[in-house]
Amino acid sequence: MAIKRYWATADNTITNAYLENLSTRATGSNMGASDILEVFSIYGQSATASVSNAASSSELSRFLIKFPVTGSDSIESDRTATTIPASGSVSFFLKIFNARHSQTTPRNFYLSVKPLSASWQEGTGMDMFEYKDLVNNNDGSNWITANGATSAATATITALSKTAGQVNTRTLVVTDAAGTAVTFTIDNSLTTSTATKIAFGNANSNANQFATNIAAAVNAATLNITATASDATVTLTATTAGLAGNGTVALSGTSVDDSVVTIASQWSGGAGPWANEGGDYLTGSNYSVYFDKGTEDVELDITHLVEEWIDGTPIADYGIGVMLTASSEASASTNLTGSTNSYYTKKFFGRTSEYFFKRPYIEARWDSRTKDERGNIYFSSSLMTADENINTIYFYNYFRGQLRNVPDLGTGAVYASLFSGSSDDTEPSGDKLELHKDGTHVNDTSKTAITGGYVSTGIYSASFCLTSSSAAPQTYYDVWWKTTTEYHTGSFTATRLKASNYNPDPTHVTSVTNLRPEYNRRESSARFRMFIREKDWSPTIYTKASTAIPNTTIESASFRVHRVIDNLEVIPYGTGSTLHTLLSYDVSGNYLDLDMSVLEGGYAYGMKFSYYNGAVNQWVEQPETFKFRVEDVED
Repeated sequence: MAIKRYWATADNTITNAYLENLSTRATGSNMGASDILEVFSIYGQSATASVSNAASSSELSRFLIKFPVTGSDSIESDRTATTIPASGSVSFFLKIFNARHSQTTPRNFYLSVKPLSASWQEGTGMDMFEYKDLVNNNDGSNWITANGATSAATATITALSKTAGQVNTRTLVVTDAAGTAVTFTIDNSLTTSTATKIAFGNANSNANQFATNIAAAVNAATLNITATASDATVTLTATTAGLAGNGTVALSGTSVDDSVVTIASQWSGGAGPWANEGGDYLTGSNYSVYFDKGTEDVELDITHLVEEWIDGTPIADYGIGVMLTASSEASASTNLTGSTNSYYTKKFFGRTSEYFFKRPYIEARWDSRTKDERGNIYFSSSLMTADENINTIYFYNYFRGQLRNVPDLGTGAVYASLFSGSSDDTEPSGDKLELHKDGTHVNDTSKTAITGGYVSTGIYSASFCLTSSSAAPQTYYDVWWKTTTEYHTGSFTATRLKASNYNPDPTHVTSVTNLRPEYNRRESSARFRMFIREKDWSPTIYTKASTAIPNTTIESASFRVHRVIDNLEVIPYGTGSTLHTLLSYDVSGNYLDLDMSVLEGGYAYGMKFSYYNGAVNQWVEQPETFKFRVEDVED
């Protein structure tokens, strides 16, 4: 299985809606502890004959969500631990679920999903009707304020000693939160700073004096910034408290990285009011979701955004805001091109909902299949394409039950060679066999070495084409090596593909051989091992007595999981672009590994399988249902 879910860690609805008196707005209300998230737009709540008055009385509601993308126990830490693959090999989907309600529901509209540009607090308010819960104990966000505490953003500059002849061409650009920028020239002929020049004439080899001169220049300029000097450090402080300074790249110039001054820290630390009422959002990496009936859930591919969060550039991990698009939010003084229609009201379940599977989350999806064909090797045939003639085998390095990389190999290359069997067919014998040289898998002059590689922790694979003039099955031995060290010897039987006089449409009987009645949510990789045979298998009496029932490997098989009590589908088939529910296979047949943490404890679940039937070009769900229970485990 290649699914991992990361549930929201904070959420809050913010609004500028009117209170019941239609004169006071609820901009100070906090709904961080509510189990519902709400989006709406109302045009002309207290409309008069004046269009401008109608616009001025518009009401909006938006919500904010934060997910564990960076830090400990996050997507970032799971990638470091190789629990999820590297960028480019995994997709991230935002999942938010519709909450039914008795009020009106809008139709035919779009919601915008935008990354936030500043940190915010969830808060403890719950009242979504009368908006009586305000930010409490300086903890929480609302329409006006991102953080309950109020502080101004700061930045620091370190002054360095230089000789006078090196500074006249150097500049320092300081930009305040309002966007006003001043370019300061460092002048070694001046002893007193001005509003555009930083004096250096009295600061040769004196970093402390230079810092004093920098602070004097900034204070003399027309900037919404104050500057103080302490020894060689200059601290810049925004004159207005809040978040406005945090997103401004406020310090730059040719003096940076030239050892005249060093920018010790860019603007950060501001708390309190949003720079813009209703939240501060980045203009890049924005998404939209269309709602036809208005009751749909959100399933949105936000892979690019998550990767930017993990990378840290250009977007810091502050979460997302969800709102109606600018054209759908009501026309107002801040949005003159907005709608004159109302969209009331779209509700979603929040992170504290009692409905486990309806809480918002980011779902990581990737194709983690092990496609080990050791139990299903074919000789090359003109009946197949070049790609279909390639067979792939694996070897697995287990140490005390855990997969480990081979120290000498790490994540690098490994080599495999094939041998015929001994006279009793129990071990490799003779010389290495020559194989088809394709320039990719087999490219050495002797044509006896297959270049294999790293798959995942402790797993390595090798691919090759196999030719033979014999029509009978043959046993081969694969020896894995690098330089003079041999790591593993395996074996497989190869058979020749035969054409048929009819178009088969097989049906199958499926069982899970190691199914347990109960699992716990701490099991991150519970393995389900399958046995599959054709339903119409009719062995002779001799075959029954002498041959084990053959296990059929299905190369394209998928699974889904539903909750038994209400048939709620909690893991749908993933047979689209991400292929995240496809089964692995090896010499013993098909299997899957299921992360039990995606399931709610205390319930029974049913697992179903679907096999791809090439004869009819469609997926066919199998009739069997395999049931098991999941329980929470206390510390």
